[in-house]
Amino acid sequence: MTRVLVLKLLRDVRWGLVIVSVLLCLFQLLWAKVTDRIAAPDQLLESFLQLGLSVDDIRKRLFSGPGQIVQALMGGESIRIERALDMISISYVHPLTQIILCVWAIGRAAGAIAGEIDKGTMELLLAQPVARSKVIAAHLVVDAITIPILCLSMWLGTWIGVAILGFLNHADPNLQVNPWRFGPALLNVALLVFAVSGLTMWISSMGRFRWRVLGVAVLVALVMFLVNVIGQIWDPASPLRPATIFYYYQPQPMILQDEWFKQAVVWERLGVLLAVGSGGYLLAWWTFCKRDLPAPL
Repeated sequence: MTRVLVLKLLRDVRWGLVIVSVLLCLFQLLWAKVTDRIAAPDQLLESFLQLGLSVDDIRKRLFSGPGQIVQALMGGESIRIERALDMISISYVHPLTQIILCVWAIGRAAGAIAGEIDKGTMELLLAQPVARSKVIAAHLVVDAITIPILCLSMWLGTWIGVAILGFLNHADPNLQVNPWRFGPALLNVALLVFAVSGLTMWISSMGRFRWRVLGVAVLVALVMFLVNVIGQIWDPASPLRPATIFYYYQPQPMILQDEWFKQAVVWERLGVLLAVGSGGYLLAWWTFCKRDLPAPL
């Protein structure tokens, strides 16, 4: 019965999964083109250099004042705009990428419990010989199948963009990009989606109406995102950053640093995201198994 339920859930999300995967892939392609326009020869960066400005001068002019917000969204002061690898890595932390991933996680998890109750189909489902714990387990299996697909779609977009625009074997070392370096960062991407999904699943297990769960989950995610960004540019707010999920989403060190796996802080971030996702699912299981389901309206 669990297998049948998993297949049913996959059928329900198949078109959304296709659309989100295509969007993620296309954005990686688009950002590779943006990188080409900025860092490639005879493009924007070289035009500034021909005016007698050094790369450090350009950084100071671009990222001073309000530009600090842009620098924070790019990944911080460690990102070198003259290196194609650094520039393409921005696409993995770009707000649009995070929004697409969160829209998928929140949208799917919000309808997992509250959505079925709202439609009146949860009562019909539980009238079958299906334990409530198996319902939660089925959604966990769906996450285990769909999240890797989303990650691989991003990686595919990176590979295609790098190959088409000539970064794969470029003569200039600063413009050489090895797409394999993005592979480990997909673990961070997957755990971010899992964390948001688990948190939303818990909210969904307490709710009755899908739109209410969506509103609460979106509000929570938006507040955490803003707190994380503001904490990067305003020191008094920086202690609040570890209370947000997005603080632990930092795939760029895994892309740019050769021995990232030797850094304990990287594994701590991954562990926190895994704990949030797992904890959300456990709380969803406990809440859903204990609550009384309301009669459909």
